[in-house]
Amino acid sequence: MPMIPKFVLSLLLLTLFVGCTSMKPVNPVQPPIAEKIPNEMKLHGIERIDDYYWLRDDARKNPKVLAHLEAENRYTKAQFSPFEGFQQTLFDELIGRLDKDESSVPYLWHSHWYSRRYKQGFEYPLVIRQGEPDGDETLLLDVNLRAEGHEFYGLGGVSVSPDESIIAFGEDTLSRRIYRVYFKDIASGKLLEDELTGTDGRVVWANDNKHLFYIAKDPKTLLGFQVFRHQLGTSQSQDVLVFEEKDDSFYISLGKSLDESRITLFNESTTTSEVSVLDADMPLGEFKPLLAREEGHEYSVAKLGSSYYILTNWKAINFRLMKVDETKFSDKAMWQEVIGARADSRIEDYLLLEKFLIVQTREKGISQLRVFRLTHVNNGDVSQGEYVESEPFEIPFNDPAYIVGLDVNARQESDKLRIYYSSPTTPESIYEYDLTSLPIRVLLKQEKVLGGFESEAYKAERIFITARDGVQVPVTLVYRKDTFSKDGSNPLYQYGYGAYGHTIDPDFDSSAISLLDRGVVYAIAHVRGGEMLGRPWYDDGRMLNKQHSFDDFIDVTKALTSQGYGDRKRVVAAGGSAGGLLMGGVINQAPELYFAVAAHVPFVDIVTTMLDESIPLTTNEYDEWGNPNEKRYFDYMLSYSPYDQIKRQAYPHMLVTTGLHDSQVQYFEPAKWVAKLRDYKTDDNQLLFHIDMEAGHGGKSGRYRRYQDTAQEYAFFLGLLGLNEIKTK
Repeated sequence: MPMIPKFVLSLLLLTLFVGCTSMKPVNPVQPPIAEKIPNEMKLHGIERIDDYYWLRDDARKNPKVLAHLEAENRYTKAQFSPFEGFQQTLFDELIGRLDKDESSVPYLWHSHWYSRRYKQGFEYPLVIRQGEPDGDETLLLDVNLRAEGHEFYGLGGVSVSPDESIIAFGEDTLSRRIYRVYFKDIASGKLLEDELTGTDGRVVWANDNKHLFYIAKDPKTLLGFQVFRHQLGTSQSQDVLVFEEKDDSFYISLGKSLDESRITLFNESTTTSEVSVLDADMPLGEFKPLLAREEGHEYSVAKLGSSYYILTNWKAINFRLMKVDETKFSDKAMWQEVIGARADSRIEDYLLLEKFLIVQTREKGISQLRVFRLTHVNNGDVSQGEYVESEPFEIPFNDPAYIVGLDVNARQESDKLRIYYSSPTTPESIYEYDLTSLPIRVLLKQEKVLGGFESEAYKAERIFITARDGVQVPVTLVYRKDTFSKDGSNPLYQYGYGAYGHTIDPDFDSSAISLLDRGVVYAIAHVRGGEMLGRPWYDDGRMLNKQHSFDDFIDVTKALTSQGYGDRKRVVAAGGSAGGLLMGGVINQAPELYFAVAAHVPFVDIVTTMLDESIPLTTNEYDEWGNPNEKRYFDYMLSYSPYDQIKRQAYPHMLVTTGLHDSQVQYFEPAKWVAKLRDYKTDDNQLLFHIDMEAGHGGKSGRYRRYQDTAQEYAFFLGLLGLNEIKTK
């Protein structure tokens, strides 16, 4: 991004902009005023008029629509001109903290050690393997070469054949999350003639090294709905359809058991799941359900010998772990409980090794890892399966807030366990435990943070805020010790999401240092709709309970400022996608609490979108938001829909971003939202809308380029707050 040549001039312009936020540039560009073309929609006796429905263009070629979007970009660029130098400074800060030669920790699979690493200054990784951890490298894939000539490049799944002779990889060059899969002979380095189009980007190999399975996506809804079998050396037109999902409320995915004996097909809606398996040695066979789907029953499986371990919510809202012989799986009466359900603990994940069972739980919002020994019981020469030790070893952690989980553990026969760990003040760390000699652990790698970062300079807190209905909402806080004073003088940055049961974990984010070093307190509000406090926390923030997400976020803001964590006049907030919906609801309901808000790829026209089954990812989200074809859901969704509930009132400064090719939240939702906000808002605050004409839902691609979006948001917030200079003592 262009740097203003004279730094003094840049600071002068920035100071003027902060001092008078309604100031226009010397050659002002007027905000685009979208034409109103009323579009009448009637349902359940309610009439809605959408004046900006014309902004929808599924082909993304309508000259009038593109002209309006380009006008928005010109306006944003003009209004952002005082920030350009500062944005470049921030971008340089953000990428300056990155390890220029970053690499992952090699892991052993079959006879090679696999890893990825970056070359200094390059956007994309190298995929490599070695015969030994420190041995000579074989370059499997240079993603930088594959990305050449593409404004956007997304690498999909990378999968090596069981005999380790062929690598398959997916590519998306449009940011629609529809991938073309290529195959490369590792020995010769040449691409095979086989190509698979219209896929989700991943393949799963059968054990014969010549058959593989992949998921085809519907080009309109973007849902993966068919599973095909492909034979190497044949054209895609000859591929065999082996499964088709008829219910478009379900997602499908493919995997392979850790012992590599079964290929798994996972069908999942918001509240129901089903697992089917195929013998990996018999690829011409059929996928058969282990247990047919039952409404409201969610389960997943791991295989050990002839047994399956089952993580299930059957009679257990926070899930329990059970086991059963493969031949008796379909009879739930034969399932044996291994670890029971608890009201205060959610079982989230597990790893099944030959001699150990590792279980990840979340208790009061904090993740825990426990290691159980497996004792194999035999009656004569007949195996009776495994007995799970009742007293596990709990892996200890000391930070008040952190994230921990299972890293790559590629071999079931291993006695080693790899985990990842991070906290708001601890860069991501990869640890390895020898499970035969617990609690000894080895730090294999910790993320390098350049630029003089010292963990001891920062402090994290985890507190609970009482919401208006008496519920305790967890909040993660981090700040720099020498700039923080609990007297309500610090600017406050508050982030939230609150949907799909997705938990925003308190991990390390090197970007946040640019906020913390300027005296900003960073807060994550773990509102209802996520699963921070178990499955009930999710259920209490979806469907007819969605208002709780907005209430929680607002109540956290009020509490943090009243308790002195932030200046009530300098609160900024951010969220993306469903978190953008959160931002839209919050600024309609309590705009006076926020100085500025950033809404990225925001899902803001919920009623119209959920009524249109042609829009990608609609029908399979009825269990998240409700089906507005039913009046009670229509009325409830309409009551909080950010687009429908815009009022004639003052709104905070706002930065809204989207990608023209977004496959998750279509660009026209934020485009219409911004157009309507311009018409309704009664303030002179900034309303900036930036459309990336090349990107999709995830923003820019590339290791460095993606930080341009972060630098833009931070420049917007910090520039308005007058915090362009680092304030550390």
